[in-house]
Amino acid sequence: MYRMYINLKFIGLAVFCSLLFLTSKNACSQTAIADSVVRTISINYNDPKGKLNTMFKECIGAGRANEGLRADWQQQLADVKKICDFKYIRMHGLLSDDMAVYKEDKDGNPEYNYMYIDALYDYLLSIGIRPFVELGFMPSSLASGSKTIFWWRGNVTPPKDYGKWAAFIKDLTQHFTARYGENEVEKWYFEVWNEPNLDGFWAGSQDEYFKLYTYTVKAIKSVNKKYKVGGPASAGAAWIPEMIDFCKKNNVPIDFASTHTYGVQQGFLDEFGNSGTVLSKDSMAVSGDIIISRQQIKAGAFPDMELHFTEWSSSYTPADPLHDSYHEASYILEKIKQAGTAANSMSYWVFTDIFEEPGPRFTPFHGGFGLLTIQGIKKPAFFAYQYLNQLYELELKNSDDRSVATKNSNGDFSMLLWDFTNTHPGNKVNNQSYYIQDLPAKSKGKVSLTVTGLKKGKYTVKVNQVGYRVNDSYTSYINMGRPARLSKTEVEKLKNENNGAAIQSATVNIGENGKFNKDLNIRENDVYLIEVVKVATK
Repeated sequence: MYRMYINLKFIGLAVFCSLLFLTSKNACSQTAIADSVVRTISINYNDPKGKLNTMFKECIGAGRANEGLRADWQQQLADVKKICDFKYIRMHGLLSDDMAVYKEDKDGNPEYNYMYIDALYDYLLSIGIRPFVELGFMPSSLASGSKTIFWWRGNVTPPKDYGKWAAFIKDLTQHFTARYGENEVEKWYFEVWNEPNLDGFWAGSQDEYFKLYTYTVKAIKSVNKKYKVGGPASAGAAWIPEMIDFCKKNNVPIDFASTHTYGVQQGFLDEFGNSGTVLSKDSMAVSGDIIISRQQIKAGAFPDMELHFTEWSSSYTPADPLHDSYHEASYILEKIKQAGTAANSMSYWVFTDIFEEPGPRFTPFHGGFGLLTIQGIKKPAFFAYQYLNQLYELELKNSDDRSVATKNSNGDFSMLLWDFTNTHPGNKVNNQSYYIQDLPAKSKGKVSLTVTGLKKGKYTVKVNQVGYRVNDSYTSYINMGRPARLSKTEVEKLKNENNGAAIQSATVNIGENGKFNKDLNIRENDVYLIEVVKVATK
């Protein structure tokens, strides 16, 4: 018996070793196959496609207006504006009680106060970013009910008196005009409410929302007919045909359609992340909604109307670690590229984790929506927008689906390229379990870039990257042991390790043939920015 056990033990060991050898051999073989795959990109510098579509930086989101009065919020926005150059910003709660805009005296007469809004909007305009004005939520003194949403209690009920609501909106619009001038306010967008197709955000019916919209747009247009007003700011790309039909049939003005979309499979509202989310395996998630919405507009009464996706992201909850992961950077680029020219703007939700729908957050990385953490640490998603903003003004023709090539009038070239691989294991695993892990990226082979038509001369070549363990602050945080609190030294360490510095920099001479070649190893969800800048001659 003992001998049999020994023999079986050694037989088992031999089998195990054989399997290990075969598995290792197979793994090495798969790696070799992956490394041998070459993705070829060929660009003719003298074959332009046209002006680069920059709808990706038209607008960015923020949590709520009152957060915009914080010094750290303002400093982060200034940095984001400088590096990513967003043109507009949209946020909730402009009219909520914590902005102190409306109350009534003992006789029921309205009293207006715009000092908090002035402080916020003065700051925004001072750094070159305009408000995309979301008109909501209801001041409690004007509300018909007590139903609220979020930790900061935004009232989601219709007005108790639509006449008072209209007078309030007209007065606010007149105030904007007096303070900033017609020429400035004509460049703004006024969006009526937020996600009225969700019970959590609107306690009324669709008809009641259309009534609210009608009173609002007429109040704004009574001040200046050129001011741009739209909606329905719906969740899940809903209500656009109904909104267009209503406005057409009732002769109600509408200047743009707005809606939202997220890339997870179920649900719309889960600020605490308790129900769990699953990244959709649909390759056209997010972008498919954008394309369909554009088709709906073209089929309606106002076929050339602007379309703004005033919220979008991979996931709709600020408790989804996908937002922190390196996967998010390539996801952003994939969806922007797929959407093409269908939308006039895609406003990523949001620029910072200073975002308190479920209340103040207690940990440095918690799956927040932001491009930056509360402490200003740049997430991989941040670099997607930084790299997009570093592209030049003229796009070049390019048959590669996951890259954008550009040039400028100085003879310089830049290209943004990425891999997008949805590695999520499927419906049985929530994002909250999957993306919280250290997730090494597998090799996808090589990219071989060739650019022809460049002028002869000396060029500086820089390569920037974001991906697994490269400008990947969340994995750096995992390596620290996921501390619940970060010291000042630890914050600076994470910032310095993930500061976006170039991974390669060199000077090259391009000869008479005008050809530039660059080979790069690429892994799952890697993102590269290649810049080829002509050295000025004295």
